[in-house]
Amino acid sequence: MAGAGGRSWRDLLAGRARKRKSSFGSEAELQEAALRLLDRHQNLGDLLLEVGDSAKPDVQDGAEHQGVSPGSFIVSVLQEQASKLGVPTATLAAKNAIANVEQICQDSASPSRVPLLNSDQRKRLSCLLQTVKDLLANNVFCRSLFCQEMWKMKEPPVLEAVWHLHSADIAGLAELLERSPAGPAAVEWLCSSLCGLCEQAGDIPCGDMELAQRILSDFAVVFLQNGFEQASELGRKVEFQKVSYICRAALQRMLAWVLDAVGKEKQEDVSMVQAARFWLNVFNVSLYGSVAHPDSLRQFFRHTLTEVLTYNPVLKVSDAIQMQKEWSFTRTSPLLTALYRKLLVAFSVKESICQLQQVLETHEVNWQHVLSCVSTLVVCQAEAEQLFKDLLSHLLLKAFGNYDMENMITAFLIARQAALEGPAVFMPYSEWFKASFGNAGGHHGSSKKTLVFLFEFLSELVPFEAAQYLKVHIMYPPFVPTKHRSLLLEYITLAKTRLADLKVAIEDMGLYEDLSAADEAVQPQAQALRDVEKALQIFENTRKIPTSVIEASIFRRPYYTSWFLPALLQPRVLPKTPDGHMAFIDSLKRADKIPSNLYSTYLQACQAMKEKVLQDVAAQLAAVSDRLRGVLGDSSEDNGAAPFNSPVQVAVPGPRLAPCHQSVVDLLLTSFCQTLLAASSFNPPDRQGPCLSLLVKMMCGHRNLLPALLGRLCQLIYHQGPSLHATHILGLAAFVIHLSECRALIPGVEADFGVSQAVPGKALSVSEYWSSLLVCRTEESFAFCLRFCTAAAAYLMCKFSSCSHEEFYALIPPGLIKKLQYLVPRLSLEARGILCEETNTALSWTSLSCPSLNDRRASLCLWRQAQFQELLKEKAFQLSFREWLLMELEVCPEKDILSASERQDFHYWAIYQRYLPAPSAAGGCDGDLEKACGVIINAILDSSQRLDLGGCGQSKMSVSPEILCRLQELVLELSCRPKQFPGCSPARRPLVFEVLQERLTGRQHGSALGEQLWRQQELLLHRRILVGLPASALITTCWKGNKTVLDCDSFFCFVNSELKNVCSRGYALSYDITAHFFRGLLNASLDCEDAAEGVSQALTTCQTKCPVVLLSAAFWWPRLEPGLCCQWKRLFGAPLAQGLDRLRGWHGSSTRFLCSGAAFPASDPPWLSAAFLHGAILQQSPRGRGRLERLGTDAEQLLVALLFFSLLDLISARIAPKQEGVDFQTSLEWSLEILQCLEERGTSWPLLFHSAERDPGQCRVLRSAASDRHTRLLPLAFCSLTPCFQRELLQREPTFLSVALQMYIQLLQLFVEGEVLPQSDQNLTEHDPLELISAAREFLLGAIPHCPAQSFGSTQPLLSACERLDPELAATLLHFSRPAVDMELEEELELF
Repeated sequence: MAGAGGRSWRDLLAGRARKRKSSFGSEAELQEAALRLLDRHQNLGDLLLEVGDSAKPDVQDGAEHQGVSPGSFIVSVLQEQASKLGVPTATLAAKNAIANVEQICQDSASPSRVPLLNSDQRKRLSCLLQTVKDLLANNVFCRSLFCQEMWKMKEPPVLEAVWHLHSADIAGLAELLERSPAGPAAVEWLCSSLCGLCEQAGDIPCGDMELAQRILSDFAVVFLQNGFEQASELGRKVEFQKVSYICRAALQRMLAWVLDAVGKEKQEDVSMVQAARFWLNVFNVSLYGSVAHPDSLRQFFRHTLTEVLTYNPVLKVSDAIQMQKEWSFTRTSPLLTALYRKLLVAFSVKESICQLQQVLETHEVNWQHVLSCVSTLVVCQAEAEQLFKDLLSHLLLKAFGNYDMENMITAFLIARQAALEGPAVFMPYSEWFKASFGNAGGHHGSSKKTLVFLFEFLSELVPFEAAQYLKVHIMYPPFVPTKHRSLLLEYITLAKTRLADLKVAIEDMGLYEDLSAADEAVQPQAQALRDVEKALQIFENTRKIPTSVIEASIFRRPYYTSWFLPALLQPRVLPKTPDGHMAFIDSLKRADKIPSNLYSTYLQACQAMKEKVLQDVAAQLAAVSDRLRGVLGDSSEDNGAAPFNSPVQVAVPGPRLAPCHQSVVDLLLTSFCQTLLAASSFNPPDRQGPCLSLLVKMMCGHRNLLPALLGRLCQLIYHQGPSLHATHILGLAAFVIHLSECRALIPGVEADFGVSQAVPGKALSVSEYWSSLLVCRTEESFAFCLRFCTAAAAYLMCKFSSCSHEEFYALIPPGLIKKLQYLVPRLSLEARGILCEETNTALSWTSLSCPSLNDRRASLCLWRQAQFQELLKEKAFQLSFREWLLMELEVCPEKDILSASERQDFHYWAIYQRYLPAPSAAGGCDGDLEKACGVIINAILDSSQRLDLGGCGQSKMSVSPEILCRLQELVLELSCRPKQFPGCSPARRPLVFEVLQERLTGRQHGSALGEQLWRQQELLLHRRILVGLPASALITTCWKGNKTVLDCDSFFCFVNSELKNVCSRGYALSYDITAHFFRGLLNASLDCEDAAEGVSQALTTCQTKCPVVLLSAAFWWPRLEPGLCCQWKRLFGAPLAQGLDRLRGWHGSSTRFLCSGAAFPASDPPWLSAAFLHGAILQQSPRGRGRLERLGTDAEQLLVALLFFSLLDLISARIAPKQEGVDFQTSLEWSLEILQCLEERGTSWPLLFHSAERDPGQCRVLRSAASDRHTRLLPLAFCSLTPCFQRELLQREPTFLSVALQMYIQLLQLFVEGEVLPQSDQNLTEHDPLELISAAREFLLGAIPHCPAQSFGSTQPLLSACERLDPELAATLLHFSRPAVDMELEEELELF
């Protein structure tokens, strides 16, 4: 009921409620007024639809605002109207609901009745259903009357509407069917609606498709529950028996509809077939789940199977005999096959065959359906073969026992039908016939009566028999005693007459002809070729002439001489080493089964064919070569032989080819691939002759073609490999094998891999070149490489199988076999186990071109071949542990074909099962963990130096986290050793330092700059590996006296010699390695009797042996302290060790000195407290002299150390200002502040710039802690200070002149030797190196005349270097130093 503008009753009511307050005093008054209004303007049908729409929030708000229940209106209206009409309220509600349902179903826009509603109908029906639910809740709705009235509608209801009533639990389908006045009419409505639903399902949106499936599944459950009730439910009342009848009848009609569609499938009635296939969803076992009793489900499926097998039995036995080959699994209607497969899921194989047997014994059957069911069972169930054999034996036993023709024909039809599916699933018919009747123990051999029964039966079949079955009966006749031989002869005569009528000659039957095949008989020539192929297979497996061939040469001489021998002796190009075909011919010749003249003719014909082929090939190749010479130009070498002194250059990241050259190469490669594929369709590679080898040899002879050819291979394999088609991959795989065969004609290949190549490599052979293009990094590249390598290896092993052992091994590219050793176990779990003897199935070359080829299965088949396994035993082809690691380190984990867990499993297998226990001769580690760790470390470093992983997301300096995890596990396992006791041999140096040091010392030096860059990158990688290892691996323990002490010497030595050269700011190791050392120190101290004493003693040793570690601790202490204190507390729960507490105290003193003005306490050694103070100053801003002046009078050494650290910061600002985070100008000003403070105190500081060997004490310690580069660049820092030196310094420091001169000379040497003097990016003109040298020179020229005489005494050793680098300065120095020299000589004379 709608108001103005189409608004609903509720909308009006809610709107009024929101506009003004109610004038009614109570809810009762409001309700009474509403009823009066409805009484004047009511339409119960519309009212049911309006009030039922309770989903609108605004309506709820309006109604609830007045406190009025929406459902109360309709109940009150119905009660008022019912009282006026004098009928029960429930009856009135039901009739009005029916009127609404009828109206909704009739309002379809479609001209024909359809089983689904449109969106408007669904919306209205939903409102109605909600209202009816409310009425049911108020007990004012009669469900039974509603169902009864449903059948009185003018038009039957729409199926979807019935489903909504059913699913909403208003009127279930069973209840509705129970109230139907006539069962057949209900069946008719149901089936027509269901057929319409199935037909409509193919042309509806996805959402409606899901709805249709739900309708079908819900109704199917109702049909099953009511149509196939249990025995306990059989005594139900008559009404429910009617429901059962309707459900069964509907299922029966729908099944007949499906089976009728089977007959129309070949008529290409697509819509009908699609509709029937939709109905098959009813037979999904999973549909019923727990809603149906298992016995009911089985009863339903059993009943359906029986109905299918007995549907429309119009075919006679004679029809079945003639037509059964059309009913095989592949020829049977897919719709019928799908029905069988769904029905048979509910039973075991044995139950299915028992049901089939029962139907055959008790019903008239449809032979097409029965035999197609047999085919489905045999093909889809592996256990069916034996069960059908048992059934056939049972049928024959009954047939001969009762002389029953029906059981006999049933047995023969089933045996033939099963045999049609091939020997893989059931024995051939010929074997079954021989097994059943070919010996005296058969059922027919008990008496003459049984023999007569058999031959009468066979004779009756003759007019309808196909030729292949008659051949079987003649070639393998039943066993017959001699006295009854006439029975057999009569039958054979009759059968041969039938064969003559069919124009089939029994004499032309092949040796291995499949007499059970459903296909038409092949021609004798084709059958003879098949016989030859089969005989060759048997001979190659047994090395004996097959018995069938020997028998044919004696008993079937016409076929043997007329068909078999000509097929066997077809002329061909014979291989160098006799193959299996030739060995078979020779065996027949020695057995006198081939006449001598025929054998000689065969050999002559083969030789003539070889000569003709070679002449034809040579002529064609000569023509091609001449055309190539015209296109590419003449080669500089005679005969096109390429010299080895000019390697071919290939830029792998982007090979560039001239368009002309690329077209030529593409044409040649296409010709090669097409020739290969065409030849492979007739013969395997070993029987294809030398054509392809000669073609590739001709191509290699053109030196001008090689760069384009190798560049194009790079494009195809390296760049486009994963996108190549399977046939392209096969062709390229065979091509590279022939390319390796012609390796003597191809010079070395210099492959430039660009940024992924640290240093230029040596020239590669052509085999090494194309192997290096096969990179396995992503899922796509793994799949490509597997297929490519499998094809290449299969072609190689087939093409050159007749070569001698030495020639064959020389042809094999080691990289190919190693790549397969990496790929196959990685991608196939089966390849990681122990090989079984029965699994050496040969991989057929022709199978590799099959589109449905499974690459992993093919590679596994190749892997299991005995010949391939023999290759893996050769040392030249074995993949070593290091090579395996380098390949695995190329993989991009994010794009890998394996998941993370699969990759971890593969790593564990490779390391712990394959390489760790394997002997070193086989590429393993001899069970030595240390050796395994060393190989992994070297492989990680080599890979990181070599690769950037081609844009796979990992930087060149990254270390594979997964391989690093495996290394960590091995290192931890290596640390599990028995505890040492006093008197034991000292602990070995930690393995990691030996390996790293060996790499640095065993390096072959190249250019100075290249060596410097390599070493820097190598040390950064070393640091990453050290940080990645367990911290305890850096430190060992040893016995000293009767105590366990910490031995850090190996770490200290490595830091002093190598690691400090990649440190931060020149005097502090990076934070990660510093923190790692201290973590390891605390962990290792657990083995000491007194951990605190052990740690303190190690830190004390560090002051003299490796001061840079303590300087690093001072620099990073704010970040180090929290972790170290936490670790100490966790390990020991005691006060911090004295050594660590002293470090914490120095940091605290520095902070307090800077922040609160507290005095800075003197400490020993002063350089360490200076390091803490310097670190604290770096954190403060701004810096100032005021703080330095507050230092005590005994702080001279501390200030000298501060000056050194600030000078190193000055150098760092010039080297890498952004990386180190320091500013040149700020560091320069701070250095000058410290220098001025030292000058004011009169403290000597030039000793900082003397070499460490000459100066003992603090200066030596500081210089030893600095990196080599910072030490080498100290002249840069010194000369940066020269503009600020005072002349008083020349008088006070006699050694200052020699130090200044030495720094200037060293700066000049750095510049002359090509050392790149770093330049600040703040003021390029002010800090230009040349400007710096000029300023230092001017300072010296101005300072020399003012130096005291004693200052020149120490400059004499520097004069020669000064004269070589700056003659003018040397002359000035020499001029002003002469008086000093004369004075010294006079003093020496006075001594005498």
